[in-house]
Amino acid sequence: MNDSPIAYLKGELMPHAEAKLPVYDLGIVLGATVTEMIRTFGQRPYRLEDHVDRLYSSMRYARFHPSLTRDEMIAKTREVAEHNVKLLQSTEELGIVLFVTAGENALYAGSAGNDADHMEPTVCIHTFTLPLHLWAGGLDTGLHAVTPSNRHVPPQCIDPKMKYRSRLHYWIAEQEAKAVDPDAATLLLDLDGNVTEFSGGNILIVKDGVIISPTARNILRGISRQTVIELAGEVGIPFVERDLQVYDVCNADEAFETTTPFCLMPVTKINNMPIGDGKPGPMCARLFELWSEKVGVDIVAQMRADSPS
Repeated sequence: MNDSPIAYLKGELMPHAEAKLPVYDLGIVLGATVTEMIRTFGQRPYRLEDHVDRLYSSMRYARFHPSLTRDEMIAKTREVAEHNVKLLQSTEELGIVLFVTAGENALYAGSAGNDADHMEPTVCIHTFTLPLHLWAGGLDTGLHAVTPSNRHVPPQCIDPKMKYRSRLHYWIAEQEAKAVDPDAATLLLDLDGNVTEFSGGNILIVKDGVIISPTARNILRGISRQTVIELAGEVGIPFVERDLQVYDVCNADEAFETTTPFCLMPVTKINNMPIGDGKPGPMCARLFELWSEKVGVDIVAQMRADSPS
């Protein structure tokens, strides 16, 4: 395994290509899976402990009872990452995925939550090379946010503070959004028409120098979003939460998405309407600078360097 990527699955380290789940794992049968994604900067995991803490909070809420402790999860994640990062080029970075399913239930494939207290959750840790080049173009053009008719899962059904993989609603929403624009960033609304989040990250808008987030009631409290809150606080940029509608995004000075793989990305249109002047704005650029200083990597330059000329 020294010259190929490895993964951790069900208590064992193995070649990445051999990491497979049985068809009766409840992550497949029911989508009963919680997850986290971490990235590296300078090939070192960023905010690993924060991600693992959220994973364990998600598992507690989902009634998963893994035998692996928090510290053991962190250690195994570092072990997998340290092995796999040695196979990268010096300029490349890793995406690190942790997921935990409810476990295997061979007795009845359709059973929901049967004997959950005695079921051993399936734990998997694997990695991939971050395709930084895919996001370089968005730095100049920004994203086009499209709001489909399909709505976000209400918090009365699943608490959005849990990061989970039961995401068929995202898939359906993305198909509708991409019928409008193949490159659309899918932005979901709640049942009351409030803006919630993208299918892959949080949305933030800027108005009169203030960064504004949808309320935390119906969004994942993203760790990249939290990084923005901390960076803004360090330099005195106001940050507030309140209900936002499409009207507010249309009338914002600028908007951007926060998410683990690319950290930040300007959003320059919503439903084919320009946001601000329709170009990436200064707040996003400032946050890129602050974030880059924090991690010791020029995030924008790294994405551009990975893009084919």
